[in-house]
Amino acid sequence: MTLPTDPIANLATLIRCASVTPAEGGALQALGAMLVPMGFSVERPTFSESGTPDVENLYARLGGDGSHLMFAGHTDVVPTGDEGDWTHPPFAAEISDGQMFGRGAVDMKGGIACFVAAVARHLRSRGKLPGSVSLLITGDEEGPAVNGTTKLLDWAVDKGEQWDAAIVGEPTNPEALGDMIKIGRRGSLSGTLTVVGRQGHAAYPHLADNPVRGLLTLCDALLDPALDAGTNDFQPSNLEITTLDVGNPAANVIPARATAAFNIRFNDTWSVEDLQAAIHNRLDAAASNPRLRPGKTEAIEFDLSWKDRPSPVFLTRDDKLISVLSGSVQAVTGRTPALSTTGGTSDARFIKDHCPVVEFGLVGQTMHMVDERVPVADLEQLTQIYERFLQDWFA
Repeated sequence: MTLPTDPIANLATLIRCASVTPAEGGALQALGAMLVPMGFSVERPTFSESGTPDVENLYARLGGDGSHLMFAGHTDVVPTGDEGDWTHPPFAAEISDGQMFGRGAVDMKGGIACFVAAVARHLRSRGKLPGSVSLLITGDEEGPAVNGTTKLLDWAVDKGEQWDAAIVGEPTNPEALGDMIKIGRRGSLSGTLTVVGRQGHAAYPHLADNPVRGLLTLCDALLDPALDAGTNDFQPSNLEITTLDVGNPAANVIPARATAAFNIRFNDTWSVEDLQAAIHNRLDAAASNPRLRPGKTEAIEFDLSWKDRPSPVFLTRDDKLISVLSGSVQAVTGRTPALSTTGGTSDARFIKDHCPVVEFGLVGQTMHMVDERVPVADLEQLTQIYERFLQDWFA
């Protein structure tokens, strides 16, 4: 029996599956074909919800009693863009100058390929695991994240599954393998602000009420002062205005309404509820500010709506998980990884409700870009890190 001990071959197989979210593209089937010969039980649940595409997922488990380690990730990838802009076809897994090119090479089929190779090497050298390993792999991380990890976790729990720790194989390293382990993530909260005015002629502003003036007043209140100064574990919370729109093609017409969308990445100063209340308070206070609305005495009329499914902030404080992974990284690379909470959200935000979770994978410099690629030497090193982690974790 041939075990999938080569991460380069594993990754090439996965890249050649065009699994652009939400399409499975053969990637989960290929992954299952690697896992079954190793003794994993493999299940492929599909989840559905109205208004979103059906998504295929994979849950594989090996072992029995003892500590239960989860490896989580996704085989779906973002679109390629214009394939003509790629120097190597995005689903060919071609190797050039020591690098493998392909969509998903680092985000994050590479991490999956390395973990599978690490488990295979562990089994080859030791015969069996002294505990249990499961892979929780979704096809919905790059999409709406509705029919993927969150439902797969609930499905597994309903079957009686419990985990002691989890690693998410996202590309966490900014410059070189071994730079960074993610031990938490900021929360993410998005809202839409709409200001209602009165449409009129631009030459007769006294007969109208320009909502753009009101919207600028409210946006200024959102942006200043800063939400906080940061904490010991997190950088300062940050609010960004992401769109401004009036839907008005005419230069001589004052529009009837104006909208702004914004996103907040927030630290552990806040809960979602406290942050929403603080934003409401800022807007209520600013609504009576007349600076940009000379002659207007009434308060700015506005509506604030929040996007569903905000992501809460979280921080992992599990000493064993962090120290064993840090030690494995240092043993293989010679680097002491920084423990970071920077970046965007990931599926770790769902896993943290079930067990301690950290993230560690490849270097993320080319993720989502044309010519996404990974040095083949990094694939071997990451496999060695994961194998060392398995050895030390179960020891």
